[in-house]
Amino acid sequence: MQCGVLFSYGKAPTIGPSRLLRPVAISSTPLVNYPSLAFVNHQGTRDIIRVRSSIEFVEAISKEEATKFDRIAASLVAKLSNIQDHVEEDFDSGGDGDDHLIPFGASPEEIVAWQARIAQRRSGSPTGSSSSSLSLASGPHGYVPRSKRRRQVPDDNLPKVAIVGRPNVGKSALFNRIAGSPVAVVYDQPGVTRDRLYTRAFWGDKEFIMIDTGGLMSDASRLPPDVRQGAMKSISAEGLPEAIERQAAAGVAEADTVVLLVDGQAGLQAGDEEILAWLRANHPSKPVLLAVNKCENVAKSDQMLADFWATGLEPHAVSAITGTGTGEMLDALGELLPAPTSLEQDDAEEKPLSVAIVGRPNVGKSSLLNAIAGEERSIVCDLSGTTRDAVDTRVTLPNGQRLMLIDTAGIRKRSRVADSPDGAEQLSVDRAMRAVRRADVAVLVIDALEGVTQQDFRLSELFASEGKAVVVVVNKWDRVDPRIWNVDKMAENVRTQLRHVSWASVVCTSAIHGRHVEDVLEAVIEAGAQHRRRVPTATLNMVLREATQWKAPPTQRGSLRKGRIYYATQAGTRPPSFVFFVNDEKLFPDDYRRYMERQLRDNIGFPGSPLRLFWRGKPKREPRAKPPAPVTAASSRGAAAGGRRRSGGGSRS
Repeated sequence: MQCGVLFSYGKAPTIGPSRLLRPVAISSTPLVNYPSLAFVNHQGTRDIIRVRSSIEFVEAISKEEATKFDRIAASLVAKLSNIQDHVEEDFDSGGDGDDHLIPFGASPEEIVAWQARIAQRRSGSPTGSSSSSLSLASGPHGYVPRSKRRRQVPDDNLPKVAIVGRPNVGKSALFNRIAGSPVAVVYDQPGVTRDRLYTRAFWGDKEFIMIDTGGLMSDASRLPPDVRQGAMKSISAEGLPEAIERQAAAGVAEADTVVLLVDGQAGLQAGDEEILAWLRANHPSKPVLLAVNKCENVAKSDQMLADFWATGLEPHAVSAITGTGTGEMLDALGELLPAPTSLEQDDAEEKPLSVAIVGRPNVGKSSLLNAIAGEERSIVCDLSGTTRDAVDTRVTLPNGQRLMLIDTAGIRKRSRVADSPDGAEQLSVDRAMRAVRRADVAVLVIDALEGVTQQDFRLSELFASEGKAVVVVVNKWDRVDPRIWNVDKMAENVRTQLRHVSWASVVCTSAIHGRHVEDVLEAVIEAGAQHRRRVPTATLNMVLREATQWKAPPTQRGSLRKGRIYYATQAGTRPPSFVFFVNDEKLFPDDYRRYMERQLRDNIGFPGSPLRLFWRGKPKREPRAKPPAPVTAASSRGAAAGGRRRSGGGSRS
């Protein structure tokens, strides 16, 4: 056993800057034992070092100082012990950090044995580097650290975490806090979240999928009096509470870990105990993490957690608004998460076609999403404005085509939204606008009984200005009188009124009965393909030549200048953008530009996708300045003589 003895030489130590020097003496009494430290030497054996002190102060120190010194010593010993334990784990796990080191003074036999052990260890490892392998087993517990990962794990293979709890306990706020972005609508009113939401999140080197669910309470009368009136309409509508509970149950069923969120200011409620009992009865094998929200006051957090120890779970004090305690909670959550279930995939894999379903309230957007997905992904209710958040749903069609469907909240007129007593409606409209901006195709849903309204016209104008591919879906077609309307007549009427998207495809369907849903999918896929389409320059200029021969560019009034088109090329996609190189863009009026766009659509296509035409004229050349005439000797003498004559003539006068 090796021992280290601490002695003092020279001057006595100082306890603080304002204290006097204290003399020390070397004691001959038995040494005082301090906590032992362990380390691993190069031979792989574990040695013990005991630190002993022989310093005695002549002057006695107070109990507070002694306690302070003991705490400092204990913390240093704990940190050193932790470091040595990590060294031992790296050695035992076969890490290659010190594989190339040979103990000093080793015999030739020991050197040969050491090299043989290193060669055997390396031969048993997988061929190639861990970064190029697709296996996830190169990290601890089969998980590759996120910082060392070159490829992305698919969402379906990541572990899922569901957040459940009573209404108005802060589930969406915690969801946004962990996600790092305002994904869910957060408003101080119960029953705002109804559909389950998904987002990708990470903590350290752990990646997982977060699932936000609605509040689990069917009767709003059981809420506190201060929030009861606001929740009566939100979560007590006919059929809505059961639908919210079905959505939450579906989120818990597919989750690997459940976070039960409770209100620390309200204390342990009967609803919390009912949810915990339901989780233990229906999902006994899933780990549950108890998070106590609204613990902004750290000094009172222990007092808030006292009631929740009766649940049998360790409560974690957090604050979703300020972020207090979320790091400790995520550390505990990371220990409960399993490793990803499958291999990684390339980041370069083609992304799914993003489709936003937009329209006025209560026109059947959620019904259309459920009909395409084949399940109850969004809540459908007769209550106007049922959908609050932008609900993303991944769908894979039988032909392998992948879609990302985004169900949005109903968008009303701006004046009505401003005057609405529902404060969360403005946030819902903002989420819908964000969904339109990140989508490739916008599906405008129209009520067949009401026809095209002014709000539908404004939405179509928004889609055209954003450059999105558009498909117009006339829903509730089963309620239309067939003696008055047919499909062709309705499509012509819609295109006439929505002149900004007259190029869009029009499909008549009944989402609640699932009729003509396949036609909607075909139109969406075709519009997405046309939105990303590229045309060869030779084909484009061939169409351009025929169009100019049929109708030549006009001549400018009052001038002999005539517009000339040299050539055209496609500059980009999403939407398709074309650049026309001409002599002067001012010589081409708007009607001729619209004529050229019609020629492109008639001869090339692009159904369902907008076109962007840019006209670029020749750069105007600046007139060259004449160089100054060179000055010669003769010209300088002539100029001097002329000056003398002018001066002489002046004197004679």
